[in-house]
Amino acid sequence: MRQKLESKKLMMENMSIRSRLAKEAAGKQEEQLSGALQSLLVAGGTLSVTSRNLQESSRLMSEENGYVRLRNLQKMLRMRQQYMASQISMLYPVKLLVEPAQEQELEAYPLGSPAGTPPELKPVNQGSLTIQGLHLSMLSFRKMSFFTDKKEIQKSATALGYVAHAVSLVASYLQVPLRYPVRLGASHSYIIDNAPSIELTSSEASTSTKVFTNAKHVEFPLFLEGQDTTRAAYAVFLLSKDLEQLLNFIGAKSLGPRHVLANLRELFRTIQSTAFIDNLI
Repeated sequence: MRQKLESKKLMMENMSIRSRLAKEAAGKQEEQLSGALQSLLVAGGTLSVTSRNLQESSRLMSEENGYVRLRNLQKMLRMRQQYMASQISMLYPVKLLVEPAQEQELEAYPLGSPAGTPPELKPVNQGSLTIQGLHLSMLSFRKMSFFTDKKEIQKSATALGYVAHAVSLVASYLQVPLRYPVRLGASHSYIIDNAPSIELTSSEASTSTKVFTNAKHVEFPLFLEGQDTTRAAYAVFLLSKDLEQLLNFIGAKSLGPRHVLANLRELFRTIQSTAFIDNLI
């Protein structure tokens, strides 16, 4: 009899413990559900406010005033970009060399070609254009010899540094990420190819061309060092592709990869034209 009472007492204690544990678990679940419900109510309120704001924005945009206001803001942005580009063109003026002692400003030809000359004709020879009074001689970047003028090479490297700086500034003002970013260094600037199509050998990596490589990109010099012209010529080609990217972004066409200064002049001309503001997307 005593053993039965003890067993029943033990069973009652176990049931009491289980009941207490179940009650505590139910209390915790109730707290969790209460917190989740509170969060859901807050999220519902936020969603309701956002929905009302979206409806109000849609209503304003559907009205004439909303669309006009958006167009005005876009026009103000384009005018600001146009002004900044004009400052760059003043900083790095691209001029057409008419005579050895006479230069004519870019603005003299509003259509990017001499007066009376149809714009569909071939672009001006690269050698007849200057930037900051410097010619950009592409011949030295394709062929190097003992008789090559070292001063001419230095002038071309300086001119390429000017072009690279102008391109990077225009890209930043237009908010266009360049496919081939530029690492500025005046006459010793580099252009970066994030997906190079060449493989560097150990001997090339140890040369004085200062081509910095890692697992992601290769930097090509916009200047000549030593007798190797391949990397410099490829760097000029990549710079031309950046110019082509900017020209295509504003709805203009490139004159070709060999016309670096002509493309830069066309970029300045197009941005400073009235069509740049009128042709809003």
